[in-house]
Amino acid sequence: MGADVGNMTADVAILGGGLAGLTLALQLKREFPALAILVIERHRHPLKAAAHKVGESTVEIGADYFDNTLGLREHLDDAHIRKFGLRYFFSDGRDDIENVTELGVRNFLPVPSYQLDRGIFETFLGEEARRRGIDFRDGATVKGFDVGENGAVHTVRFRDDDADHTVSARWLLDASGRAALLRRRFDLTVDNGHHANAVWFRLGARIDMDSWSDDAEWRGRCATERWRSTNHFMGPGYWAWLIPLGSGAHSVGIVVDAAMHPLEGMRDFERSLGWLSTHQPAVARAVAAERDTLLDFAFLRHYSHGCQRVFSADRWALTGEAGLFLDPFYSPGSDFIAISNTYIVALVGHDLAGTNIAPYAHFYQQLYLSFYESTLSLFRGQYPMFGNASVLPAKVIWDYAYYWGVLCQLVFQQRLTDFALLGEMRPQLERTQQLNERIQQLFRAWHACYPGRNERVMLDQCTLPWFAELNRGLHDTLDDTQLRSRLRENVTLLEALAATIVERAVTDGDATLRGAFSDLAQGHSRMELFAAT
Repeated sequence: MGADVGNMTADVAILGGGLAGLTLALQLKREFPALAILVIERHRHPLKAAAHKVGESTVEIGADYFDNTLGLREHLDDAHIRKFGLRYFFSDGRDDIENVTELGVRNFLPVPSYQLDRGIFETFLGEEARRRGIDFRDGATVKGFDVGENGAVHTVRFRDDDADHTVSARWLLDASGRAALLRRRFDLTVDNGHHANAVWFRLGARIDMDSWSDDAEWRGRCATERWRSTNHFMGPGYWAWLIPLGSGAHSVGIVVDAAMHPLEGMRDFERSLGWLSTHQPAVARAVAAERDTLLDFAFLRHYSHGCQRVFSADRWALTGEAGLFLDPFYSPGSDFIAISNTYIVALVGHDLAGTNIAPYAHFYQQLYLSFYESTLSLFRGQYPMFGNASVLPAKVIWDYAYYWGVLCQLVFQQRLTDFALLGEMRPQLERTQQLNERIQQLFRAWHACYPGRNERVMLDQCTLPWFAELNRGLHDTLDDTQLRSRLRENVTLLEALAATIVERAVTDGDATLRGAFSDLAQGHSRMELFAAT
Protein backbone atom coordinates (compact mmCIF):
# COMPACT_ATOMS: atom_id res chain seq x y z
CA MET A 1 0.00 0.00 0.00
CA GLY A 2 1.37 3.39 -1.02
CA ALA A 3 1.99 6.29 1.28
CA ASP A 4 -0.80 8.77 1.91
CA VAL A 5 0.29 12.01 0.28
CA GLY A 6 -2.53 14.05 1.80
CA ASN A 7 -5.43 15.95 0.35
CA MET A 8 -5.94 17.30 -3.15
CA THR A 9 -8.61 19.66 -4.39
CA ALA A 10 -10.37 19.85 -7.75
CA ASP A 11 -13.36 21.63 -9.18
CA VAL A 12 -14.46 18.41 -10.86
CA ALA A 13 -13.63 14.77 -10.10
CA ILE A 14 -14.59 12.29 -12.81
CA LEU A 15 -14.74 8.62 -11.82
CA GLY A 16 -13.73 6.74 -14.96
CA GLY A 17 -11.59 7.83 -17.87
CA GLY A 18 -13.07 5.81 -20.70
CA LEU A 19 -15.01 7.25 -23.63
CA ALA A 20 -17.65 9.01 -21.52
CA GLY A 21 -15.31 10.37 -18.84
CA LEU A 22 -12.54 11.65 -21.10
CA THR A 23 -14.91 13.31 -23.56
CA LEU A 24 -16.72 14.95 -20.65
CA ALA A 25 -13.40 16.25 -19.31
CA LEU A 26 -12.44 17.61 -22.73
CA GLN A 27 -15.82 19.29 -23.21
CA LEU A 28 -15.66 20.88 -19.74
CA LYS A 29 -12.11 22.12 -20.33
CA ARG A 30 -13.03 23.51 -23.73
CA GLU A 31 -15.99 25.39 -22.25
CA PHE A 32 -14.36 26.44 -18.97
CA PRO A 33 -10.55 26.53 -19.38
CA ALA A 34 -9.90 27.54 -15.75
CA LEU A 35 -11.58 24.45 -14.27
CA ALA A 36 -9.35 22.07 -12.29
CA ILE A 37 -10.43 18.62 -13.55
CA LEU A 38 -9.26 15.27 -12.19
CA VAL A 39 -10.03 12.05 -14.10
CA ILE A 40 -9.42 8.71 -12.34
CA GLU A 41 -9.13 5.70 -14.68
CA ARG A 42 -8.30 2.12 -13.67
CA HIS A 43 -6.93 1.00 -17.06
CA ARG A 44 -3.31 1.85 -17.72
CA HIS A 45 -2.49 3.77 -20.90
CA PRO A 46 -1.62 3.26 -23.69
CA LEU A 47 -4.49 0.86 -24.21
CA LYS A 48 -4.45 -2.23 -26.33
CA ALA A 49 -5.69 -1.60 -29.86
CA ALA A 50 -8.57 -3.57 -31.38
CA ALA A 51 -9.67 -5.50 -28.28
CA HIS A 52 -10.09 -2.85 -25.59
CA LYS A 53 -13.85 -2.24 -25.47
CA VAL A 54 -16.91 -2.98 -27.56
CA GLY A 55 -18.97 -0.10 -28.92
CA GLU A 56 -17.04 0.82 -32.03
CA SER A 57 -19.79 2.12 -34.32
CA THR A 58 -20.99 5.73 -34.19
CA VAL A 59 -23.94 7.49 -35.79
CA GLU A 60 -24.63 11.14 -36.52
CA ILE A 61 -24.98 12.70 -33.06
CA GLY A 62 -21.97 10.95 -31.56
CA ALA A 63 -19.87 11.60 -34.66
CA ASP A 64 -20.77 15.30 -34.68
CA TYR A 65 -19.92 15.49 -30.97
CA PHE A 66 -16.44 14.09 -31.56
CA ASP A 67 -15.97 16.13 -34.77
CA ASN A 68 -17.26 19.54 -33.83
CA THR A 69 -18.00 19.82 -30.11
CA LEU A 70 -14.61 18.35 -29.16
CA GLY A 71 -12.66 19.27 -32.30
CA LEU A 72 -11.28 15.78 -33.00
CA ARG A 73 -11.91 15.55 -36.76
CA GLU A 74 -8.23 15.25 -37.73
CA HIS A 75 -7.69 12.24 -35.44
CA LEU A 76 -10.90 10.57 -36.62
CA ASP A 77 -9.89 10.94 -40.24
CA ASP A 78 -6.32 9.77 -39.64
CA ALA A 79 -6.78 6.83 -37.26
CA HIS A 80 -10.31 5.50 -37.82
CA ILE A 81 -12.68 4.50 -40.62
CA ARG A 82 -15.33 6.66 -42.26
CA LYS A 83 -18.40 4.48 -41.95
CA PHE A 84 -20.33 3.40 -45.03
CA GLY A 85 -23.64 3.60 -43.19
CA LEU A 86 -25.63 0.93 -41.42
CA ARG A 87 -26.29 -2.07 -43.67
CA TYR A 88 -28.68 -5.00 -43.21
CA PHE A 89 -28.81 -8.48 -44.77
CA PHE A 90 -31.82 -10.75 -44.22
CA SER A 91 -29.66 -13.83 -44.31
CA ASP A 92 -30.84 -16.15 -41.55
CA GLY A 93 -29.73 -19.65 -42.48
CA ARG A 94 -28.50 -18.46 -45.88
CA ASP A 95 -25.08 -18.92 -47.42
CA ASP A 96 -25.91 -17.05 -50.66
CA ILE A 97 -25.60 -13.50 -49.36
CA GLU A 98 -26.01 -12.07 -52.88
CA ASN A 99 -29.55 -13.47 -53.19
CA VAL A 100 -31.15 -12.00 -50.05
CA THR A 101 -32.69 -8.60 -49.42
CA GLU A 102 -30.03 -6.00 -48.65
CA LEU A 103 -30.89 -2.66 -47.03
CA GLY A 104 -28.26 0.07 -47.20
CA VAL A 105 -26.86 2.94 -49.23
CA ARG A 106 -24.89 2.69 -52.48
CA ASN A 107 -22.99 5.90 -51.72
CA PHE A 108 -21.86 7.63 -48.55
CA LEU A 109 -24.45 9.76 -46.78
CA PRO A 110 -23.54 13.47 -46.57
CA VAL A 111 -23.12 13.59 -42.77
CA PRO A 112 -20.10 11.52 -41.67
CA SER A 113 -19.97 8.83 -39.02
CA TYR A 114 -17.10 6.59 -37.96
CA GLN A 115 -15.97 3.13 -36.93
CA LEU A 116 -13.78 3.62 -33.86
CA ASP A 117 -11.01 1.45 -32.55
CA ARG A 118 -11.76 2.11 -28.90
CA GLY A 119 -8.22 1.35 -27.71
CA ILE A 120 -6.66 3.78 -30.18
CA PHE A 121 -9.36 6.41 -29.57
CA GLU A 122 -9.30 6.34 -25.78
CA THR A 123 -5.49 6.38 -25.72
CA PHE A 124 -5.64 9.50 -27.87
CA LEU A 125 -8.31 11.05 -25.62
CA GLY A 126 -6.07 10.51 -22.58
CA GLU A 127 -3.14 12.16 -24.34
CA GLU A 128 -5.34 15.02 -25.50
CA ALA A 129 -6.70 15.49 -21.97
CA ARG A 130 -3.18 15.95 -20.62
CA ARG A 131 -2.27 18.30 -23.48
CA ARG A 132 -5.25 20.46 -22.50
CA GLY A 133 -4.25 20.63 -18.84
CA ILE A 134 -6.50 17.95 -17.36
CA ASP A 135 -5.12 15.85 -14.48
CA PHE A 136 -5.65 12.39 -15.99
CA ARG A 137 -4.58 9.54 -13.69
CA ASP A 138 -4.51 6.21 -15.50
CA GLY A 139 -3.75 2.97 -13.66
CA ALA A 140 -5.59 4.42 -10.63
CA THR A 141 -8.28 2.76 -8.52
CA VAL A 142 -11.14 4.43 -6.66
CA LYS A 143 -11.10 3.03 -3.11
CA GLY A 144 -14.08 4.94 -1.77
CA PHE A 145 -16.01 8.19 -1.93
CA ASP A 146 -18.38 10.34 0.11
CA VAL A 147 -21.15 12.26 -1.60
CA GLY A 148 -21.68 15.74 -0.18
CA GLU A 149 -25.21 16.99 0.44
CA ASN A 150 -26.77 20.44 0.83
CA GLY A 151 -23.80 22.28 -0.60
CA ALA A 152 -21.03 20.17 0.92
CA VAL A 153 -18.07 19.09 -1.22
CA HIS A 154 -17.51 15.50 -2.31
CA THR A 155 -14.54 13.40 -1.26
CA VAL A 156 -12.88 10.65 -3.30
CA ARG A 157 -10.16 8.27 -2.13
CA PHE A 158 -8.04 6.63 -4.80
CA ARG A 159 -4.74 4.83 -5.22
CA ASP A 160 -2.26 5.10 -8.05
CA ASP A 161 1.16 3.49 -8.53
CA ASP A 162 2.92 4.80 -5.48
CA ALA A 163 0.48 6.63 -3.25
CA ASP A 164 -2.98 6.91 -1.75
CA HIS A 165 -4.80 10.17 -2.38
CA THR A 166 -7.85 11.98 -1.07
CA VAL A 167 -9.43 14.61 -3.28
CA SER A 168 -12.12 17.11 -2.37
CA ALA A 169 -14.20 18.20 -5.34
CA ARG A 170 -17.14 20.50 -5.87
CA TRP A 171 -18.52 18.25 -8.62
CA LEU A 172 -18.55 14.42 -8.60
CA LEU A 173 -19.23 12.93 -12.03
CA ASP A 174 -19.60 9.18 -12.50
CA ALA A 175 -18.34 7.83 -15.83
CA SER A 176 -17.31 4.46 -14.41
CA GLY A 177 -19.23 2.39 -16.97
CA ARG A 178 -20.80 -0.83 -15.73
CA ALA A 179 -19.01 -0.46 -12.40
CA ALA A 180 -21.73 2.20 -11.92
CA LEU A 181 -20.33 3.56 -8.67
CA LEU A 182 -23.01 6.16 -7.98
CA ARG A 183 -25.88 4.18 -9.50
CA ARG A 184 -25.08 1.28 -7.21
CA ARG A 185 -24.47 3.51 -4.18
CA PHE A 186 -27.95 5.03 -4.48
CA ASP A 187 -29.67 1.89 -5.85
CA LEU A 188 -30.85 3.73 -8.97
CA THR A 189 -30.88 0.86 -11.50
CA VAL A 190 -34.19 0.36 -13.34
CA ASP A 191 -35.28 -2.77 -15.22
CA ASN A 192 -36.46 -1.17 -18.46
CA GLY A 193 -38.22 -4.26 -19.82
CA HIS A 194 -35.75 -4.78 -22.68
CA HIS A 195 -34.07 -8.11 -21.98
CA ALA A 196 -31.30 -8.94 -24.41
CA ASN A 197 -27.84 -10.48 -24.31
CA ALA A 198 -24.71 -10.04 -26.42
CA VAL A 199 -21.44 -11.81 -27.18
CA TRP A 200 -18.55 -10.35 -29.15
CA PHE A 201 -14.97 -10.94 -30.16
CA ARG A 202 -12.32 -9.34 -32.31
CA LEU A 203 -10.26 -10.95 -35.08
CA GLY A 204 -6.89 -9.57 -36.08
CA ALA A 205 -7.79 -9.55 -39.77
CA ARG A 206 -10.02 -7.64 -42.15
CA ILE A 207 -13.20 -9.47 -43.20
CA ASP A 208 -13.98 -8.43 -46.78
CA MET A 209 -17.55 -9.51 -47.34
CA ASP A 210 -17.52 -8.38 -50.98
CA SER A 211 -15.31 -11.42 -51.62
CA TRP A 212 -18.04 -13.78 -50.42
CA SER A 213 -19.64 -13.92 -53.87
CA ASP A 214 -18.40 -13.81 -57.47
CA ASP A 215 -21.72 -12.32 -58.61
CA ALA A 216 -20.68 -9.24 -60.61
CA GLU A 217 -24.03 -7.44 -60.29
CA TRP A 218 -24.08 -7.84 -56.52
CA ARG A 219 -20.45 -6.81 -56.10
CA GLY A 220 -21.00 -3.73 -58.26
CA ARG A 221 -24.01 -2.37 -56.39
CA CYS A 222 -22.04 -0.13 -54.02
CA ALA A 223 -19.62 2.70 -54.75
CA THR A 224 -17.22 1.54 -52.04
CA GLU A 225 -16.49 -1.61 -50.07
CA ARG A 226 -19.29 -3.03 -47.95
CA TRP A 227 -16.86 -3.94 -45.16
CA ARG A 228 -16.72 -0.23 -44.25
CA SER A 229 -20.36 -0.40 -43.14
CA THR A 230 -21.67 -1.51 -39.79
CA ASN A 231 -23.04 -4.72 -41.29
CA HIS A 232 -26.07 -6.30 -39.62
CA PHE A 233 -27.00 -9.92 -40.41
CA MET A 234 -30.63 -10.31 -39.46
CA GLY A 235 -32.79 -13.16 -38.22
CA PRO A 236 -35.80 -13.73 -35.96
CA GLY A 237 -34.92 -12.49 -32.48
CA TYR A 238 -31.31 -11.61 -33.21
CA TRP A 239 -28.73 -9.79 -35.31
CA ALA A 240 -25.01 -10.29 -35.80
CA TRP A 241 -22.53 -7.53 -36.56
CA LEU A 242 -19.32 -7.03 -38.49
CA ILE A 243 -17.51 -3.73 -37.74
CA PRO A 244 -14.06 -2.87 -39.16
CA LEU A 245 -11.45 -1.17 -36.97
CA GLY A 246 -8.73 1.27 -37.95
CA SER A 247 -6.07 -1.08 -36.58
CA GLY A 248 -6.94 -3.58 -39.33
CA ALA A 249 -8.93 -5.86 -37.03
CA HIS A 250 -12.62 -6.71 -37.29
CA SER A 251 -15.22 -6.72 -34.52
CA VAL A 252 -17.80 -9.53 -34.58
CA GLY A 253 -20.86 -9.73 -32.34
CA ILE A 254 -24.17 -11.50 -31.79
CA VAL A 255 -27.09 -9.73 -30.05
CA VAL A 256 -30.17 -11.73 -29.09
CA ASP A 257 -33.56 -11.49 -27.49
CA ALA A 258 -32.97 -13.31 -24.20
CA ALA A 259 -36.23 -15.26 -24.50
CA MET A 260 -35.58 -16.46 -28.06
CA HIS A 261 -31.89 -17.41 -28.14
CA PRO A 262 -30.28 -18.66 -24.91
CA LEU A 263 -26.93 -17.10 -24.08
CA GLU A 264 -25.63 -20.53 -23.07
CA GLY A 265 -25.59 -21.52 -26.74
CA MET A 266 -22.97 -18.89 -27.60
CA ARG A 267 -21.06 -17.99 -24.45
CA ASP A 268 -17.62 -18.98 -25.72
CA PHE A 269 -15.93 -18.68 -29.10
CA GLU A 270 -16.53 -22.28 -30.22
CA ARG A 271 -20.20 -22.18 -29.33
CA SER A 272 -20.59 -18.78 -30.99
CA LEU A 273 -19.01 -20.15 -34.15
CA GLY A 274 -21.37 -23.12 -34.05
CA TRP A 275 -24.35 -20.80 -33.56
CA LEU A 276 -23.24 -18.67 -36.50
CA SER A 277 -22.81 -21.79 -38.64
CA THR A 278 -26.52 -22.48 -38.16
CA HIS A 279 -27.91 -18.95 -38.37
CA GLN A 280 -25.38 -17.01 -40.46
CA PRO A 281 -23.24 -19.54 -42.34
CA ALA A 282 -21.50 -16.95 -44.55
CA VAL A 283 -20.36 -15.03 -41.47
CA ALA A 284 -19.32 -18.28 -39.78
CA ARG A 285 -17.21 -19.31 -42.76
CA ALA A 286 -15.40 -15.95 -42.79
CA VAL A 287 -14.79 -16.11 -39.03
CA ALA A 288 -13.54 -19.70 -39.16
CA ALA A 289 -11.03 -18.74 -41.85
CA GLU A 290 -9.47 -16.22 -39.45
CA ARG A 291 -9.92 -18.07 -36.16
CA ASP A 292 -6.16 -18.18 -35.56
CA THR A 293 -6.19 -14.38 -35.24
CA LEU A 294 -8.74 -14.35 -32.37
CA LEU A 295 -7.92 -11.46 -30.02
CA ASP A 296 -10.56 -11.72 -27.30
CA PHE A 297 -14.03 -12.97 -26.40
CA ALA A 298 -16.64 -11.52 -24.04
CA PHE A 299 -20.35 -11.71 -23.31
CA LEU A 300 -22.85 -9.59 -21.43
CA ARG A 301 -26.19 -10.67 -20.03
CA HIS A 302 -29.09 -8.17 -19.83
CA TYR A 303 -26.99 -5.25 -21.04
CA SER A 304 -29.86 -2.75 -21.25
CA HIS A 305 -30.80 -0.80 -18.12
CA GLY A 306 -32.45 2.40 -16.99
CA CYS A 307 -31.69 4.73 -14.11
CA GLN A 308 -34.00 6.62 -11.76
CA ARG A 309 -31.81 9.68 -11.50
CA VAL A 310 -28.85 11.00 -13.48
CA PHE A 311 -28.43 14.67 -12.48
CA SER A 312 -28.54 16.00 -8.91
CA ALA A 313 -28.78 19.46 -7.38
CA ASP A 314 -26.07 18.22 -4.97
CA ARG A 315 -23.62 18.56 -7.88
CA TRP A 316 -23.25 14.94 -8.90
CA ALA A 317 -24.20 13.33 -12.19
CA LEU A 318 -23.91 10.12 -14.18
CA THR A 319 -22.94 9.75 -17.82
CA GLY A 320 -22.46 6.89 -20.27
CA GLU A 321 -23.18 3.34 -19.13
CA ALA A 322 -22.76 4.42 -15.51
CA GLY A 323 -26.25 5.86 -15.95
CA LEU A 324 -28.28 4.42 -18.83
CA PHE A 325 -27.76 2.01 -21.68
CA LEU A 326 -30.16 1.23 -24.53
CA ASP A 327 -29.16 -1.24 -27.24
CA PRO A 328 -26.35 -1.43 -29.81
CA PHE A 329 -28.64 -1.98 -32.83
CA TYR A 330 -28.52 1.61 -34.11
CA SER A 331 -25.23 2.41 -32.32
CA PRO A 332 -26.72 5.06 -29.98
CA GLY A 333 -24.15 4.73 -27.16
CA SER A 334 -21.99 7.69 -28.21
CA ASP A 335 -25.13 9.74 -28.90
CA PHE A 336 -26.29 9.45 -25.32
CA ILE A 337 -22.81 10.17 -24.01
CA ALA A 338 -22.88 13.37 -26.08
CA ILE A 339 -26.31 14.37 -24.77
CA SER A 340 -25.65 13.63 -21.10
CA ASN A 341 -22.23 15.29 -21.23
CA THR A 342 -23.78 18.39 -22.77
CA TYR A 343 -26.34 18.61 -19.97
CA ILE A 344 -23.62 18.13 -17.33
CA VAL A 345 -21.49 20.89 -18.88
CA ALA A 346 -24.54 23.18 -18.82
CA LEU A 347 -25.14 22.40 -15.13
CA VAL A 348 -21.52 23.16 -14.27
CA GLY A 349 -21.87 26.43 -16.16
CA HIS A 350 -24.96 27.43 -14.17
CA ASP A 351 -23.10 26.60 -10.96
CA LEU A 352 -20.08 28.68 -11.98
CA ALA A 353 -22.45 31.58 -12.65
CA GLY A 354 -23.82 31.30 -9.10
CA THR A 355 -27.22 30.08 -10.27
CA ASN A 356 -29.34 27.63 -8.30
CA ILE A 357 -28.96 24.47 -10.37
CA ALA A 358 -31.87 22.52 -8.84
CA PRO A 359 -34.50 23.47 -11.46
CA TYR A 360 -32.03 22.94 -14.27
CA ALA A 361 -31.02 19.50 -12.98
CA HIS A 362 -34.70 18.54 -12.80
CA PHE A 363 -35.55 19.85 -16.27
CA TYR A 364 -32.46 18.41 -18.00
CA GLN A 365 -33.12 15.04 -16.40
CA GLN A 366 -36.72 15.07 -17.62
CA LEU A 367 -35.52 15.78 -21.16
CA TYR A 368 -32.74 13.21 -21.07
CA LEU A 369 -35.00 10.45 -19.74
CA SER A 370 -37.64 11.38 -22.32
CA PHE A 371 -35.09 10.98 -25.13
CA TYR A 372 -34.04 7.68 -23.58
CA GLU A 373 -37.59 6.32 -23.36
CA SER A 374 -38.41 7.39 -26.91
CA THR A 375 -35.32 5.64 -28.23
CA LEU A 376 -35.90 2.54 -26.07
CA SER A 377 -39.24 2.02 -27.81
CA LEU A 378 -37.33 1.33 -31.04
CA PHE A 379 -35.88 -1.84 -29.46
CA ARG A 380 -38.13 -3.08 -26.66
CA GLY A 381 -40.37 -5.91 -27.92
CA GLN A 382 -39.11 -5.48 -31.50
CA TYR A 383 -36.48 -8.22 -31.84
CA PRO A 384 -38.94 -10.92 -33.03
CA MET A 385 -39.44 -8.99 -36.31
CA PHE A 386 -35.73 -8.59 -37.04
CA GLY A 387 -35.74 -11.34 -39.67
CA ASN A 388 -38.73 -9.91 -41.54
CA ALA A 389 -37.39 -8.55 -44.84
CA SER A 390 -40.55 -6.53 -45.50
CA VAL A 391 -41.36 -5.07 -42.09
CA LEU A 392 -37.88 -4.27 -40.81
CA PRO A 393 -36.82 -2.12 -43.80
CA ALA A 394 -39.88 0.06 -43.24
CA LYS A 395 -39.08 0.22 -39.55
CA VAL A 396 -35.47 1.23 -40.23
CA ILE A 397 -36.64 4.02 -42.54
CA TRP A 398 -39.06 5.25 -39.86
CA ASP A 399 -36.53 5.01 -37.05
CA TYR A 400 -33.92 7.00 -39.00
CA ALA A 401 -36.47 9.64 -40.01
CA TYR A 402 -37.61 10.00 -36.39
CA TYR A 403 -34.00 10.30 -35.22
CA TRP A 404 -32.84 12.75 -37.89
CA GLY A 405 -36.09 14.71 -37.89
CA VAL A 406 -36.37 15.47 -34.17
CA LEU A 407 -33.52 14.58 -31.79
CA CYS A 408 -30.73 15.32 -34.29
CA GLN A 409 -32.25 18.72 -35.01
CA LEU A 410 -32.05 19.71 -31.33
CA VAL A 411 -28.48 18.46 -31.01
CA PHE A 412 -27.02 19.76 -34.27
CA GLN A 413 -28.59 23.19 -33.69
CA GLN A 414 -27.28 23.19 -30.09
CA ARG A 415 -30.74 23.55 -28.55
CA LEU A 416 -30.79 20.77 -25.98
CA THR A 417 -30.93 23.37 -23.20
CA ASP A 418 -33.12 25.96 -24.95
CA PHE A 419 -36.06 26.28 -22.54
CA ALA A 420 -37.97 28.71 -24.77
CA LEU A 421 -37.76 26.52 -27.86
CA LEU A 422 -38.51 23.28 -26.03
CA GLY A 423 -41.45 24.86 -24.22
CA GLU A 424 -42.95 26.29 -27.39
CA MET A 425 -42.42 23.08 -29.36
CA ARG A 426 -43.56 20.78 -26.59
CA PRO A 427 -46.92 19.86 -28.23
CA GLN A 428 -45.15 18.89 -31.46
CA LEU A 429 -42.42 16.95 -29.63
CA GLU A 430 -45.00 15.07 -27.57
CA ARG A 431 -46.99 14.39 -30.73
CA THR A 432 -43.96 12.81 -32.41
CA GLN A 433 -43.25 10.72 -29.31
CA GLN A 434 -46.83 9.39 -29.32
CA LEU A 435 -46.65 8.85 -33.07
CA ASN A 436 -43.48 6.80 -32.65
CA GLU A 437 -45.07 4.63 -29.97
CA ARG A 438 -48.04 3.91 -32.24
CA ILE A 439 -45.93 3.11 -35.30
CA GLN A 440 -43.82 0.68 -33.25
CA GLN A 441 -47.09 -1.07 -32.30
CA LEU A 442 -47.98 -1.20 -35.99
CA PHE A 443 -44.69 -2.86 -36.87
CA ARG A 444 -45.40 -5.61 -34.32
CA ALA A 445 -48.93 -6.12 -35.65
CA TRP A 446 -47.73 -6.14 -39.27
CA HIS A 447 -45.07 -8.72 -38.49
CA ALA A 448 -47.60 -10.90 -36.64
CA CYS A 449 -49.76 -11.25 -39.77
CA TYR A 450 -47.13 -11.20 -42.51
CA PRO A 451 -43.82 -13.13 -42.64
CA GLY A 452 -42.35 -10.86 -45.32
CA ARG A 453 -40.67 -11.50 -48.67
CA ASN A 454 -36.94 -12.10 -48.82
CA GLU A 455 -36.00 -11.52 -52.44
CA ARG A 456 -32.82 -10.66 -54.29
CA VAL A 457 -32.99 -6.87 -54.12
CA MET A 458 -31.04 -3.93 -52.75
CA LEU A 459 -33.13 -1.30 -50.99
CA ASP A 460 -31.04 1.87 -51.29
CA GLN A 461 -32.31 4.41 -48.78
CA CYS A 462 -30.78 7.30 -50.70
CA THR A 463 -33.13 6.64 -53.64
CA LEU A 464 -35.75 8.26 -51.39
CA PRO A 465 -35.06 11.99 -51.97
CA TRP A 466 -36.75 13.11 -48.75
CA PHE A 467 -34.66 10.63 -46.75
CA ALA A 468 -31.34 11.78 -48.21
CA GLU A 469 -32.36 15.41 -47.64
CA LEU A 470 -33.11 14.75 -43.96
CA ASN A 471 -29.53 13.60 -43.55
CA ARG A 472 -27.99 16.36 -45.67
CA GLY A 473 -29.84 19.07 -43.79
CA LEU A 474 -28.40 18.16 -40.41
CA HIS A 475 -25.47 20.52 -40.89
CA ASP A 476 -27.61 23.48 -41.98
CA THR A 477 -27.27 26.51 -39.72
CA LEU A 478 -30.76 27.63 -38.72
CA ASP A 479 -32.01 30.66 -36.84
CA ASP A 480 -34.86 30.39 -34.33
CA THR A 481 -37.61 30.88 -36.91
CA GLN A 482 -36.07 28.42 -39.35
CA LEU A 483 -35.58 25.75 -36.69
CA ARG A 484 -39.17 26.00 -35.48
CA SER A 485 -40.36 25.80 -39.06
CA ARG A 486 -38.18 22.76 -39.76
CA LEU A 487 -39.38 20.90 -36.67
CA ARG A 488 -43.01 21.49 -37.70
CA GLU A 489 -42.24 20.38 -41.24
CA ASN A 490 -40.59 17.23 -39.92
CA VAL A 491 -43.62 16.41 -37.77
CA THR A 492 -45.78 16.68 -40.91
CA LEU A 493 -43.29 14.48 -42.77
CA LEU A 494 -43.44 11.84 -40.02
CA GLU A 495 -47.24 11.88 -40.07
CA ALA A 496 -47.21 11.32 -43.84
CA LEU A 497 -44.61 8.57 -43.47
CA ALA A 498 -46.72 6.85 -40.80
CA ALA A 499 -49.77 6.92 -43.09
CA THR A 500 -47.69 5.51 -45.96
CA ILE A 501 -46.40 2.68 -43.77
CA VAL A 502 -49.96 1.82 -42.68
CA GLU A 503 -50.95 1.48 -46.33
CA ARG A 504 -47.98 -0.78 -47.02
CA ALA A 505 -48.85 -2.92 -43.98
CA VAL A 506 -52.45 -3.23 -45.14
CA THR A 507 -51.35 -4.21 -48.65
CA ASP A 508 -48.90 -6.82 -47.38
CA GLY A 509 -50.65 -7.98 -44.27
CA ASP A 510 -54.24 -7.61 -43.17
CA ALA A 511 -56.94 -5.07 -44.06
CA THR A 512 -57.95 -4.90 -40.40
CA LEU A 513 -54.71 -3.02 -39.71
CA ARG A 514 -56.21 0.05 -41.38
CA GLY A 515 -58.99 0.18 -38.81
CA ALA A 516 -56.71 -0.65 -35.89
CA PHE A 517 -54.36 2.16 -36.86
CA SER A 518 -56.84 4.58 -38.40
CA ASP A 519 -55.38 7.39 -36.28
CA LEU A 520 -52.21 7.06 -38.36
CA ALA A 521 -53.84 6.49 -41.74
CA GLN A 522 -56.45 9.23 -42.00
CA GLY A 523 -56.03 12.77 -43.24
CA HIS A 524 -52.38 12.61 -44.24
CA SER A 525 -50.72 12.71 -47.63
CA ARG A 526 -48.70 9.72 -48.81
CA MET A 527 -44.99 9.86 -49.57
CA GLU A 528 -42.39 7.84 -51.38
CA LEU A 529 -41.33 4.56 -49.82
CA PHE A 530 -39.46 1.62 -51.30
CA ALA A 531 -41.37 0.13 -54.21
CA ALA A 532 -43.04 -3.14 -53.29
CA THR A 533 -40.82 -6.08 -54.22
